[in-house]
Amino acid sequence: MNILIVAPTEREFRNISAAIDAATLPRHRYIPVCSGIGKAASAAAVTYAIAKSEAPIDAVAVIGFAAGTLGYRQGEIVCPSVAQYHDCNVPEGFIPELTDPIALSGGSEGVMVLTGDSFVNADIVRDIKQQFGVEHAIFDMEITSIAIAVKLCFNLPVYAMKMISDVPEAGHTEQSYDEFADSHSDFSPFVEILNQIA
Repeated sequence: MNILIVAPTEREFRNISAAIDAATLPRHRYIPVCSGIGKAASAAAVTYAIAKSEAPIDAVAVIGFAAGTLGYRQGEIVCPSVAQYHDCNVPEGFIPELTDPIALSGGSEGVMVLTGDSFVNADIVRDIKQQFGVEHAIFDMEITSIAIAVKLCFNLPVYAMKMISDVPEAGHTEQSYDEFADSHSDFSPFVEILNQIA
């Protein structure tokens, strides 16, 4: 199976590339790409990468760092089963392709990733939890847009796996994220999870 591995930042791309290179007998062929940060850049980069790939892509997996709500621990890897925008201010049901949840492949049931074009702080997390009626979720800036683009253009399964870098409600900040990301370059646990994809 050929799996496109999407890493939003250059740091994440370097980490996953090194982990793939160091892997012994990987189960699949992994093709890493750096998508850039944010909804527009990531959707465009992934669409381009699949369309231009020399080998047919069978699945897409988004990896990297993400913020989490209270209950998640820094360093924990979370595999969500559903993705949704948290910053799409449209009346419910008016534009369902923007507001409805999107199923992800292989994730833990009931685990949600909420995507938006901004870093989240404790106040934003509390507002989002209240808006969506959830206690536990992770936050990123790419997964939902990638899932929409991939499913719309190619109808491929999309997997997501993120390492918790910060928990804003516990007092973590952008600096906490940066310090954590700098000190956690071993992405071999992602390869182990990727190897379990059937």
